[in-house]
Amino acid sequence: MTRQASIATLEPHPTGVAVLRVAGELDFHTSPQVWKVLDTVDFDLSTGLVIDGAGLTYCDSTGISVFVVAYQRARVAGGSFGLAGLNRELMRLFRVVGLENVLPFHPTIEEAVGCPRS
Repeated sequence: MTRQASIATLEPHPTGVAVLRVAGELDFHTSPQVWKVLDTVDFDLSTGLVIDGAGLTYCDSTGISVFVVAYQRARVAGGSFGLAGLNRELMRLFRVVGLENVLPFHPTIEEAVGCPRS
């Protein structure tokens, strides 16, 4: 089995929200790459974080924990948070584990950024 490594990049949105783009597979083996980038987000000063999962092809429980911890960090800091662009299979995964009504999901980055208290 060929593993597609997770690629994580952080870029500012014009509104000041940090956008973390995650692509490939997010699992036990690739999550340290995402953590490394996520750890550079200054949640105390950030006006918010949107994780763009449009390029994400796979996510296991380790990947889910990355999203949950990022959500918790943003909330503690008083910033907004959103997950954007997840495909149908990944949305099904979040429904199955019961996070569909906990984490704020949006079809696009722009919709996530426009939702002030995501």
